Amino acid sequence: MNIYDFNVTLEDGTTYSLEKYKGHPLVIVNTATKCGLAPQFEQLEELYKKYQAKGLVILGFPSNQFKQEVASASEAAEACRSTYGVTFPMHQLTIINGSNADPLFDYLKEEAPGTLTDAIKWNFTKFLVDKEGHVVERVAPKTSPLSMVDSIEAIL
Repeated sequence: MNIYDFNVTLEDGTTYSLEKYKGHPLVIVNTATKCGLAPQFEQLEELYKKYQAKGLVILGFPSNQFKQEVASASEAAEACRSTYGVTFPMHQLTIINGSNADPLFDYLKEEAPGTLTDAIKWNFTKFLVDKEGHVVERVAPKTSPLSMVDSIEAIL
């Protein structure tokens, strides 16, 4: 099993297979527009613009699990675009922890366990996935996305 075995749904309701990104490194991040860490959107966008031509894809998954997201995926995506200039794909509101967690996030947590517990502890937990669909790194919420540069360059 790898990342390409999962389907996800964009903010507009379009469902697709992550196999679409086979051969591309990915950063998968759970987001929240009302979170104090939301300025990380700007850093994620900076990474996206810098490495997009080399194949990097960043995928944002808004989640209201920590009660810091707006009511709908379309509102979240619009806030990301208008406030932070986000151009990378944004998805439906996603449950990231618990018995109803999205299977993708269960897989990510299994492949890159957390400290003390595998649960995602807060918004902006970032997962780096290599070109073969393997999770290679889990980056803590408060850690700057820019700290991932060396890891991203290593898998490009």
